[in-house]
Amino acid sequence: MLKAHNLGLRTALLTDVIPGQRFNYQKGGITMAISKEKKNEVMHKYARHEGDTGSAEVQIAVLTADINELNEHIRTHKKDFASQRGLMKKIGHRRNLLAYLRENDIQRYRELIKSLGLRR
Repeated sequence: MLKAHNLGLRTALLTDVIPGQRFNYQKGGITMAISKEKKNEVMHKYARHEGDTGSAEVQIAVLTADINELNEHIRTHKKDFASQRGLMKKIGHRRNLLAYLRENDIQRYRELIKSLGLRR
């Protein structure tokens, strides 16, 4: 067994880290976010050009992947209220980005929501 590291707020065992998830040293726990590989995959799929990481489509797609991961986490951990708050913040951020995209380019908006499956 690996030694525990005293990180100030809590003591975390290195064996508690699940592969594919990020380890947050400030809080001493695992952040519920998508892995770097999955994030890069999503960014590459929705990029408008090579190296595009900041367009509205990319941001919305990454937030959607994060939201889906958090939804799965909250289904199994119903009393994790901190994660629920983070989920609500991400949903609000995505909603604002979608409103921006809808106002500025309705065609890109329609293509994005269709490919992400956001509206039914």
